[in-house]
Amino acid sequence: MLADYEIEKINVSKSGGLIGRENTGKIVKEYLIGVTKSRDVIFYQIDTEGRCRTGKIMKYDRQTGHRVKDEKVGGKITWVHSVLRLSKDPSLRLPDRWELTQCLFGEHLLKRYPFRPVALVESEKTAVICSSFWPEYIWLATGGKSQLNDRLQVLKGRRVVAFPDVDGYLEWKEKLSRVRGLDIVVSDVLEKEASSEDRANHVDIADLLIRQHREERINVEVAEGFVGFGGFGCCGEPGGFVQPRAALLHPTFLKLKKWLGAGNMEEVALLVAGLDLEVVGWRRR
Repeated sequence: MLADYEIEKINVSKSGGLIGRENTGKIVKEYLIGVTKSRDVIFYQIDTEGRCRTGKIMKYDRQTGHRVKDEKVGGKITWVHSVLRLSKDPSLRLPDRWELTQCLFGEHLLKRYPFRPVALVESEKTAVICSSFWPEYIWLATGGKSQLNDRLQVLKGRRVVAFPDVDGYLEWKEKLSRVRGLDIVVSDVLEKEASSEDRANHVDIADLLIRQHREERINVEVAEGFVGFGGFGCCGEPGGFVQPRAALLHPTFLKLKKWLGAGNMEEVALLVAGLDLEVVGWRRR
């Protein structure tokens, strides 16, 4: 495990961009997001015991929000453990015997919210953005399309919906079908919703939610009793308002759709999401 470290406070702009200043600050604290002196983002991997495994250091364009990939301007991904191995400060330098053991990004939240279902995505940025739109889930990230390995075992006993990027659906569906002992449903929403342009741009579920948010201009205020599903408010209150497209993402509906092998079933999806139903058992007549 890594030695103790200091997380520099991130200053949130007055507007807070898409999700607002207050919400942005909350997410930074929830995920323990850090920042380097050169203003690169640090996505720390904290396990269920509160131990820091490492941190992925990435540069983002402050105007577009996209990751900077040009290595000539600092776009190369680096890691906290790699920096500490080269540190000139003996108190920070990792011992030679130290070995990297990664965990899911956001894993520490499993202990904090023991009854929440889990949403699994590829990138850390996607998990952070979606946690604002869809707070009733714990959003975790694997850190990459191919990182479906032993670190998933921490999800035993949790309801999990996996949202692969648009180019990863078939790979995730095949790999996760071979994982035993886990309750994971792979969402096909991007597979069905994505356009050819979306596929060329390698969109993920965060891109879809942002687009829905901007197109529909949903502004749900729970305090006024207007409740939405899909991260545009809080679900779980019977009789609440549910957007049809968002209802198709509800974890219980995804299970029903998988088991029954039916088509769109939009009315069923609206009922399931509106009442926040959960399947406790079923049998075929």
